[in-house]
Amino acid sequence: MDIPDLDVFQVVADPTRRKILEILTEGPHTINALAENFDISRPAVSKHIWILEDTGFINITKEGRERHCSLHTDGFLEVQRWLSFFTDFWRTKINNS
Repeated sequence: MDIPDLDVFQVVADPTRRKILEILTEGPHTINALAENFDISRPAVSKHIWILEDTGFINITKEGRERHCSLHTDGFLEVQRWLSFFTDFWRTKINNS
């Protein structure tokens, strides 16, 4: 599958991928179970899932014939580092005002 080279912010900018991440907060889901939540083709959902895996937001494990998706920390850590920088910046800015 041809997966575009995206940074974490491009990944979470897509509403379908954000919704997949939200669904996975409930626990692991199969790719088919995730696809049932969208009005797009299963191959389109699969592409979003592979992007999320490629950027460290989810893990995919194979159990028999099914692939199970679950949240993974790597992608979120990069977002958190960036947000922490600006949280610290604004906290310092406000405290010095």
